[in-house]
Amino acid sequence: MQPDLAALVGSRICHDLISPIGAIGNGVELLALTDGDTGAEMELINESVQNASARIRYFRIAYGAASEEQMVSRSEILSILAATARGGRINYIWKIDGDQPRRLVRCALLTLQAIEASLPLGGDIHITQEEEMWVMRGEGPRLTLDKELWNNLLSPQVGFHYTAAHVQFALLPGVLAEAGRVLQFKHEANHMVVRF
Repeated sequence: MQPDLAALVGSRICHDLISPIGAIGNGVELLALTDGDTGAEMELINESVQNASARIRYFRIAYGAASEEQMVSRSEILSILAATARGGRINYIWKIDGDQPRRLVRCALLTLQAIEASLPLGGDIHITQEEEMWVMRGEGPRLTLDKELWNNLLSPQVGFHYTAAHVQFALLPGVLAEAGRVLQFKHEANHMVVRF
């Protein structure tokens, strides 16, 4: 079996970036402790470091390699989603108990990014489980569904053209297949439901 080169590259990039971002965050904390100055500039730097760290942690799972036996703790998932939502337009409501297989969490995070692309004004995404099925419900003031992208998830076409902004749509069919899952979705005027 060939290694998933894209996942290995994603893992490597995230691994190499998380340490310097953490060091910057530690430096900001030390400056605040020694100087006592927590002015607007320091707050902006701190907020940016927190956001970058959250995104790297999110990407490490969504775009990194995942073996069959790896698990992700519920507390880590909640921490990543809370940090990612901070200052953004999307709220994540994770209602799945316990630690979860990394492969399924990877499927979920890529699916969340696909749903986010359909909620340009933001909104809420509820993540639940119905027996073995994972269910994500995205709702917001406006739902803009790119039918070509979503239909291609159901029936991937060779040579379909993706942009960098929609790479999650390109990766999701393979990641779902690797996890032994099949995607289903339906949508209304202001919400959509995705299952796998």
